[in-house]
Amino acid sequence: MARYSVNNYTVDVLLVDIKSGNIAIPEMQRPFVWDATQVRDLIDSLYKGFPVGYIIVWQNPSVKLKDGTVAIGKKVLIDGQQRITAMAAAIVGQEVLDSHYKWKRVCIAFNPIDEIFEVANSANQKSSKWIPDIAKVLDVSFGSFSFVMEYCQKNGIMDKAQEINDTINRLRAIQNNSIGVITLAEDLDIDSVTEIFIRINSKGVVLSQADFAMSKISSNEIYNGNVTRKTIDYFCHLLESPEDLKEIKKNDAEFAAKPEFEAIKWAAAKNAPIYRTCYTDVLRVAFTYKFKRGKLADLVSLLSGRDFETREFKIEIEERSFNQLHEAVLQAVNQTNYERYLMIVRSAGIVKKSLIRSQNVLNFGYALFLALRERKVDSNQIEKIVRKWLALSILTGRYSSGSPESAFDYDIKRFFAYDDPMQYLSITEAGELSEAYWKVNLVQRLNTSVASSPYFNMFLVAQVKAHDKGFLSMEIDIESMLENRGDIHHLFPKNYLIKNGIVQAQYNQIANYAFIQQEINIKIKDSSPAHYMTEVIGQCNTKKPVYGGIIEQDRLAENLKQNCIPDGFESMEIGDYQDFLQRRRELMAEKIHQYYDSL
Repeated sequence: MARYSVNNYTVDVLLVDIKSGNIAIPEMQRPFVWDATQVRDLIDSLYKGFPVGYIIVWQNPSVKLKDGTVAIGKKVLIDGQQRITAMAAAIVGQEVLDSHYKWKRVCIAFNPIDEIFEVANSANQKSSKWIPDIAKVLDVSFGSFSFVMEYCQKNGIMDKAQEINDTINRLRAIQNNSIGVITLAEDLDIDSVTEIFIRINSKGVVLSQADFAMSKISSNEIYNGNVTRKTIDYFCHLLESPEDLKEIKKNDAEFAAKPEFEAIKWAAAKNAPIYRTCYTDVLRVAFTYKFKRGKLADLVSLLSGRDFETREFKIEIEERSFNQLHEAVLQAVNQTNYERYLMIVRSAGIVKKSLIRSQNVLNFGYALFLALRERKVDSNQIEKIVRKWLALSILTGRYSSGSPESAFDYDIKRFFAYDDPMQYLSITEAGELSEAYWKVNLVQRLNTSVASSPYFNMFLVAQVKAHDKGFLSMEIDIESMLENRGDIHHLFPKNYLIKNGIVQAQYNQIANYAFIQQEINIKIKDSSPAHYMTEVIGQCNTKKPVYGGIIEQDRLAENLKQNCIPDGFESMEIGDYQDFLQRRRELMAEKIHQYYDSL
């Protein structure tokens, strides 16, 4: 069987096919991302007969109905939605949604004398030489003869009436231009579809498996897939742009009247949460927790009704899968679930988004939280499992490299292969976080100059959890510094190391970093630790603070311990730098170990 077929459609037939539902556009209710000049350029290309690229659709598989008959699947548009929407806006006069969910017209003006297009503006709207909106000329009821006569008379060019008439006819003829439609075969898997898509698409755009899944979801109105899609999209949008709540409610009154809207509108009041999701995140969380699978290709197959054993497509599987996904999405966007999960994240010391680079760590943590709740595991045990799994995932880079989907699939299945999910956590800890990891591997991984290192972030998380103060700070803690953009500075000052011939990769070692109040760092300047720490110790005797507010020996000792400063730091010079780095790495690794055990 051919992997795809190519057919030519005229613009007007294509638009009619889409309007009738023969080709399903899954994203017509999503914001239109092209700007008006791109619409103008598309119309200009159609007018001049230039190619405007292929539209790519994927033939949905036919499914076996309960009575034994077979229903032919729709074609789902997977590339070309912006071009289709642009043509519908300019040619038919259809309104589009902007990025703030406001409906608006995109009007394209045309000058028949010079044969040029422009985005409608106040200047060409007032000029008699311009047709302010080509949609009126392209309407079936448009009277060409009377228009040409009136236009030529207004502009004093009656001698050019025939030329203007020919130009108007060429403009109207853009609806007859052909556009290639590539239909991908129904039996192709997502990986094959993705490869074909990339090879065909001249821009080399990568379409993710989540994109395919979302297209599949929103094109199915029988099982309210379009409602599920809107629930996901609007929820994620409100987390980013809460000010658009009123516009969504006004411009999509039908959805606003549904319980799904009631379930998500709380997101507009959530102030910059640590865990801010896009549609891919919500989809991945909902699917992983409800279906106990991690590969979104499996979701597309299930939503198509695929029976993994018989390899048939059955209507009951399709129906069940859509219903389960809808239920899972509602759980994922539920305010109570979301906020309880955020509390667990914060209780682990993760108080800022920058402390956790991998969104997939948070995604799996949330999926695990929801799955454990659905299994009715004790809430205290849920908190412990989720906190530890978050930390373990960061420390081992579990979802940051290779194939996170495969890791999701592996982990969610094994968590629920045991009667007690703590068993899988314990088994993983024994294999991944052995004594050798804490004493050797982690120490080695702290040997880096990458300031965004997950291991340095975990050290900061450990400090937050322990309520540690900044280096030489009397009251200001690490959490406050993180949340208020505190400064990370060098314990061995940068310029001091440069003057002594230390290269960048060495003076920027994360073992030389600490959160230090700016005013304290300014006073330290370029001094060696032996110099400035002698003065710090001295202020404990004189009770006159110079570097921060600590004036007691025991509080100074506790502060140095909290920041993993090795013994003897107060007398260190340049010759001690490498030994300092190694000893501090060991102390930092031990602090992270103690932190993990406390979760």
